Amino acid sequence: MIITRSWIRDFLDIDNVNNDKLVSTLNSIGHEVDFMTEYKIPSKVVVGEILSVNKHPNADKLNVCMVNVGLNEPVQIVCGASNVVYAQYVAVAMVGADLGNGFVIKEAQLRGVDSHGMICSSKELGLPEVCDGIMILDSSIDKLIVGKELAQYPKIADTVIGVELTPNRGDCLSVHGLARDLAVALNLPLLKFEYKEEPARERVGLARLAQIKASGVVHTSLKYALANTSEDLIAPLLIALRMAFVENLLDDALDNAINYTVHCTGVLIRAYDSAMLKNEENIIMLSIEEGTNGVSSVYSNGHLVSKVGINFNEKYKAKYTTNQIFFEVGYTDPKFISQAVMEEKLATDKFYYNASRGSEVHLKFGIDFFKTLIEKYMSIMFHDGYLSVQSYYEHDHIGVDIKELSSILGMEVEITSVISMLTNLGFKIQNSNSGKFGVTVPGFRHDITSVQDIAEEVMRMIGIDNIPNTPLKFFEQNRVTDATMKYKAKKELRIKAVANGFYETISYAFNDKKLLAKYNLPMLKEELELTNPITDELNTVRTSVILNLLNAVKRNVNYGQKRVPLFEIGTIFNASREEREVISFIWSGQFESETVLNKAKPSSIDFNSFLMQVSKVLGEFSLAPISAKNGLIHPYLSADILKEGKVVGFISALHPTSRDDFGIPATFFAQIDFNSMLPIHINAKEISNFQAVHKDLSLVMDKNISYGEVEKSIKMLNNPLIRTFRAIDVYEDEALGDKKSLTIRFSLQSMEKTLLDIDIESVMNEILVKVEKDFGANLR
Repeated sequence: MIITRSWIRDFLDIDNVNNDKLVSTLNSIGHEVDFMTEYKIPSKVVVGEILSVNKHPNADKLNVCMVNVGLNEPVQIVCGASNVVYAQYVAVAMVGADLGNGFVIKEAQLRGVDSHGMICSSKELGLPEVCDGIMILDSSIDKLIVGKELAQYPKIADTVIGVELTPNRGDCLSVHGLARDLAVALNLPLLKFEYKEEPARERVGLARLAQIKASGVVHTSLKYALANTSEDLIAPLLIALRMAFVENLLDDALDNAINYTVHCTGVLIRAYDSAMLKNEENIIMLSIEEGTNGVSSVYSNGHLVSKVGINFNEKYKAKYTTNQIFFEVGYTDPKFISQAVMEEKLATDKFYYNASRGSEVHLKFGIDFFKTLIEKYMSIMFHDGYLSVQSYYEHDHIGVDIKELSSILGMEVEITSVISMLTNLGFKIQNSNSGKFGVTVPGFRHDITSVQDIAEEVMRMIGIDNIPNTPLKFFEQNRVTDATMKYKAKKELRIKAVANGFYETISYAFNDKKLLAKYNLPMLKEELELTNPITDELNTVRTSVILNLLNAVKRNVNYGQKRVPLFEIGTIFNASREEREVISFIWSGQFESETVLNKAKPSSIDFNSFLMQVSKVLGEFSLAPISAKNGLIHPYLSADILKEGKVVGFISALHPTSRDDFGIPATFFAQIDFNSMLPIHINAKEISNFQAVHKDLSLVMDKNISYGEVEKSIKMLNNPLIRTFRAIDVYEDEALGDKKSLTIRFSLQSMEKTLLDIDIESVMNEILVKVEKDFGANLR
């Protein structure tokens, strides 16, 4: 992006800001300056008024000019430029002027005619070339005063600045956009532009001459104006010179005026030959149709004229010789434009670069600026009014917390300062309260989507050099949630299950109502049953995973597998259709694979082997007599599984009748509530520095007394010396009759001393007295 100092001055009073300050400010707000060139007009180059032009008596290509340069008498200057005959005001290098490279103007005689100075071209003054021949001055550069040094005209003796923009800053692809940023950074007011229509002119209303129809909802905003020209258009010097400064000067005066306005305001303008758009009734007819990608197409009499923001049909283009011109300004969200070009592989024109990065959305500002420019300096008269198509643009809204903003910036910022900055940048502020406020993002800043983007805007305006250096800090947020804990527990259980020989299976959360009823498993309430089951066999939600696992075992056995250990973590439902997760295990057939060690005759799975495999996965638990009853549970080889004294599941051999139904070998299964397997926080306990003592106690008691009852009784002693205890043997024979021998191993340990024999005997006697009292037990 190339700008000039005087161009910025059109929108911002920077008279008290020197070039170095201007460059440093642009750099500090993120617009890196690539180059800066100062154009200095030599002294003794003044504004001259041509009073007369006559052919040179001795040369066909020379003219003798009488020029008023502010002296008492006009000076005679011989000039060889053909366009001098059209000039009224020119740049005159007086005698003694040094134009550089040793070129000093002197009194001269050309073909016998005295010449007292030189009428200069732009190149001869060190400026870019603006036309063939001499540079013709006009009032666009300021009020012309004969004899005034040209160096005193800032729009001529200008400074050109090249700025590197990041791709997201389409709003700064204009002088006005950069001035808006500079105004905030320099704490200067942005000068407002106001269009003032000339009241003396009678204008025919545009609505009488043109009609626009939009089909449905469009995502494009358009505004149209119509103008008549009375002669070929000629761009004023200001347009030509500035477009030459920015390296975009063309031969067509209309193109130059359009490019100048686009470069100045950011609003995209196209010019159509109105004669090409008229119907048989001599009315300009346009229709706007929305495309599949949000880009609007403009049609006239059934023919495509343009795709807004992407391209247009060259045959409709107006030129500087066109008598009536139909002007269009438009805006389309850049995300639609880029997507359409990529997906439809559309050809693009010169304005696509601006449109795809985000052009100016204030269309009236652009068209009014353009009208002011060319009505003032070019032979054009606009008709009254506009025709418009307005899209609904939904602005993004961002909530800002000043504490969070300060944290991102690494420095404390005042909320009033931030609000002032954002307001001057075109953002709208709502609901400022208690350090928080809402921000509405302007349409020309489509790249602003988060509070981090807002922080970047504030940082740019403060200036990156003004942000204090602070050490980088990392704040780790606790991201452990219930879902995280469940996922981790599932993963660990899966790893343990596979490590202990189980294979994971996944089945539908549905079952056959007939099978649930046959094996007396829980069923849904009738009003909650499925109304549209996926198959006849899967016509209800499952209330147990065991049936699914049994069907999986049956399929594997039919395929010739002799050893089928499976597990599944899945959902089951109760009668009210409330769901919970369970982990289920099943083992059918051989306990181990056939190997040389077992002589290819491995033993079958039994209750104890299955119990040990499940405990390796789930960890410590205890057993109690089975409470659940159904057609799958074995009446004698089954038990409830307890964790922390609560029933969390069951383990059982498959009932022989059910085993015959499925046609499978010896099978054991277990189902445990998954939530009971989630890890719980365990407080660390002090470890004793003294040796533990292990003692076995063999008790004779009624064979109907369960170990669980004995365990509960001993725990009620709450003796701190009893660290752990467990059953290690149960013995029954005819000699004991209706009694049994239960051997329990105790681990005794003190936190304060090494236990003596008397301490140990005291504890064992206390245990013996307790079980004798509760169960009539005695030593074997």
